[in-house]
Amino acid sequence: MARVTVEDCLEREENRFALVILAARRTRQLMKGAGPLVHSKNKAAVTALREIAAGKVHFDRTSNEVVQEWIDHMARTGIY
Repeated sequence: MARVTVEDCLEREENRFALVILAARRTRQLMKGAGPLVHSKNKAAVTALREIAAGKVHFDRTSNEVVQEWIDHMARTGIY
């Protein structure tokens, strides 16, 4: 199967920071046993990117809200 690239995913999610958050969240879901939404024999992270590129996984709110939520979380935990 063809390689999935960040550019493929950016066609679905234009904000690179939001893309990282989305891919990380979906990867965790897959690693905890969620079923894949696309056929893939790859590791969870690659499968998550394939799902995003295929338009199967997306946020239910704006990218800016998601990124701001992440920044706020990092500030509260003292990591950022």
